[in-house]
Amino acid sequence: MRERVIEQPLGTLYSLFRSVEEQGFVQRSVVLALEQRTDEQAAAVLGCEPGDSLIYLERLRLADDEPVVLDASWLPASLARPLLEVDFTRTALYRELRARCGVRPNAGWERIRPVLPGRDQRVLLGLRTNSPVLAVERLACHDSAPVEWRNSMVRPDRFSYVARWSAMQLGAGFEPAARPG
Repeated sequence: MRERVIEQPLGTLYSLFRSVEEQGFVQRSVVLALEQRTDEQAAAVLGCEPGDSLIYLERLRLADDEPVVLDASWLPASLARPLLEVDFTRTALYRELRARCGVRPNAGWERIRPVLPGRDQRVLLGLRTNSPVLAVERLACHDSAPVEWRNSMVRPDRFSYVARWSAMQLGAGFEPAARPG
């Protein structure tokens, strides 16, 4: 019997917590780190100065107690310091960001590519040697200001990204461009 796979639509900002719960799984996170620290690369991506304090949240995300995603999120501490008081075991980052910091991500991007995880990530995700994951990099913004830079490792045997389209969106790209006379 094949295990149920969590489906996530592409092209929209989403909450993994909500997606997992809406599809009938019980979502829980194991918080591996929640602290204030500095990181030059994360600061640069978030548009902060190199020495600025950032909030770092690392979680192992479970669906029905099975590991599905390993997340590492960076947020500007000037914005997200109240998140240090949150127990992220059974709540969503974006829910808490809105409730405690008054910020709701409304734009951004994601990049998805296959990678081989390191030993530590593989053990946390319960994968065999040479099992690939989907690496998902996300930059979430609020009114064009970066608020979260996230790097995730997603088990492709438990998680699937789905693109949907409608007749209203068809047309462009299906017909060859007119050639000049």
